[in-house]
Amino acid sequence: MAMAKLMCLCCLLMAMAVAVSADGCEGDRKDMIRECGKYQQWPAEPKMDPSDACCAVWQKADIPCLCAGLTAEKEKLWCMDKVAYVANFCKKPFAHGYKCGSHTFPLLGQ
Repeated sequence: MAMAKLMCLCCLLMAMAVAVSADGCEGDRKDMIRECGKYQQWPAEPKMDPSDACCAVWQKADIPCLCAGLTAEKEKLWCMDKVAYVANFCKKPFAHGYKCGSHTFPLLGQ
């Protein structure tokens, strides 16, 4: 009986951790849209240096979580070349070969 209660408690804690993680990613997504959206939307040119507020969002954001939620529909809104520009400017660049949505990032400067 004690083992069953312990298992239930573990399952409950894991479910809560997943929910908190998902909320964090949703918060990052909203912050990214609010602070960085105008720097990352189509058209591809001109590229603008992002604000300090945008860079602060980039520095704290869970980028793997955001990239996992990047659908083909969302990629119609966001110019991945501009996303890479913002990431580099904010000193949190994507690694060579990093996949975000359907986009794989090349070496910096390419």
